Amino acid sequence: MGGYAAPAGAYSVPETAPRPSAYLGMLALILALVAAVVPAIVVGISAFEIGRVLPQGVSTTTTEDLSVLAPARDQVLWAELSFWAGTILGIAAIVVGILAIAKKRGRGAGIAALVIAVVGAVIFFIVLVSALAAGSAVGFSSYPA
Repeated sequence: MGGYAAPAGAYSVPETAPRPSAYLGMLALILALVAAVVPAIVVGISAFEIGRVLPQGVSTTTTEDLSVLAPARDQVLWAELSFWAGTILGIAAIVVGILAIAKKRGRGAGIAALVIAVVGAVIFFIVLVSALAAGSAVGFSSYPA
């Protein structure tokens, strides 16, 4: 049989180290995306309904307590739950992202997760204020004069 002979000499191809798993980085990225998108959608819907039900808004200059929110208590609860769920998921994404960067296990995804988790808080509040203003405008236009 023909073929090539085994190489002679001291040189051989160095063995390559197995590439570390990118699981941590991908987990951080998924957590960050969920923390940035899902709570923003829930708070957008809830804040629009709060603004529609309470078109006059809530003033900080009155001596009333938060009982003025009673007509929209379900929507307020959903908005608060989405805030806390987003906060917990965002903090988890930041921690797992830092671990992924430090251990070099999905470093690019870990960096992206860090950025998305931080920007997710800004997105949340922009959606909250925008939806509350839009709902208030719709509620005020249908408010009896």
